[in-house]
Amino acid sequence: MTLQRLRLAKNEDKRLRSGHLWIYSNEIDAATTPLRNFTAGEHVIVENQQGKNLGVAYVNPQSLICARLLSSDERPIDVNFFKKRIKSALALREALFEHPCYRLIYGDSDLLPGLIVDRFGDHLSVQLNTAGMDAMRDIIIEALVRMLQPLSILLRNDSPVRKLEGLELEVVTAYGEVPDEVELIENGVRFLAPLAAGQKTGWFYDQRPNREWLRALAPGKRVLDVFSYVGSFGVQAAVFGASDVWCADISETALDMVHKNAELNGVADKLSTVQGDAFTTLKSLKEADERFDIIIVDPPAFIKRKKDQKEGILAYRRINEMAMRLLNPDGFLISASCSMHMPREELLDLVRASARHIDRHAQILAEGMQGPDHPVHAAIPETRYLKAVLSRISRV
Repeated sequence: MTLQRLRLAKNEDKRLRSGHLWIYSNEIDAATTPLRNFTAGEHVIVENQQGKNLGVAYVNPQSLICARLLSSDERPIDVNFFKKRIKSALALREALFEHPCYRLIYGDSDLLPGLIVDRFGDHLSVQLNTAGMDAMRDIIIEALVRMLQPLSILLRNDSPVRKLEGLELEVVTAYGEVPDEVELIENGVRFLAPLAAGQKTGWFYDQRPNREWLRALAPGKRVLDVFSYVGSFGVQAAVFGASDVWCADISETALDMVHKNAELNGVADKLSTVQGDAFTTLKSLKEADERFDIIIVDPPAFIKRKKDQKEGILAYRRINEMAMRLLNPDGFLISASCSMHMPREELLDLVRASARHIDRHAQILAEGMQGPDHPVHAAIPETRYLKAVLSRISRV
């Protein structure tokens, strides 16, 4: 089948030639190839102003990012194309991880923009976040089945980014029989994660290396895990030797899973849960004069859009300052942000400023990012989003 051509405006090919995969609507030569001539999900050949082919992309005229490159040549985008990409991604993860529990496909970084696949042994949780990927769901599922022979594939197509692509939100079974919960192993600790009813794909593999910090820190310590979800930080702290762990989350269902995961690892006697809004919970703990040796603050993205940056930074500042007030002298704070629009320097400065505001001194011990199953595309800084800071908070 002959593909339509999408022509870039003058000098708008520089970023693509550096390796980036995104094309913005204002970079198109609208006079030669107006976007209204294309349909969402359609494959096109991208060419620069001189007519040189840059590769094959899929298009969505409704989106600010109107096209994303799939290939630098004109090979067919078929099942074999996806099998080759999956094979490459799988080889990396199998070299890095002992157990088949990881993010298998991380969108642009695995040269499959708009596709997320998390693996839980024989079960896959998949997000098709763009119109281009959604249009290819059948061949994507076929390629995953051929390459991995999973027992089930769940489509967690309920991410808000789909609305920007003009797509409906849905959670549907694409293959096999999807269990309510799946088991995974992370840093040697066993967990159950809810697939259809959980957050995002059911688990947050990206924090794996930052949770490992607790192995050295936790023994004998009293720990508070704020925004705990199903206990990913808290249960690991208990397994690593913490004497007392509190997990706080707004979701009662998530906290029920915390207890199940504590029991699964034989540490239920060490673990307590607190249900409620994080800010309210921290205030109540301060009023009750509770103190902890380690506090983890891993909130959802407070800055979802650039225009939210000022308000979001204030929220990060407030939650970190409230956590510091609950620390024993020389206690440890793990502060994280998954907001792409918040640079690492901002988080570091925020930890510093929060400490100084309450007459504390912050010593930065380590900085973390997302794990290697979320590799950063060297030409796409947007693929590096997670920041984590380990600090010791001392009284001045």
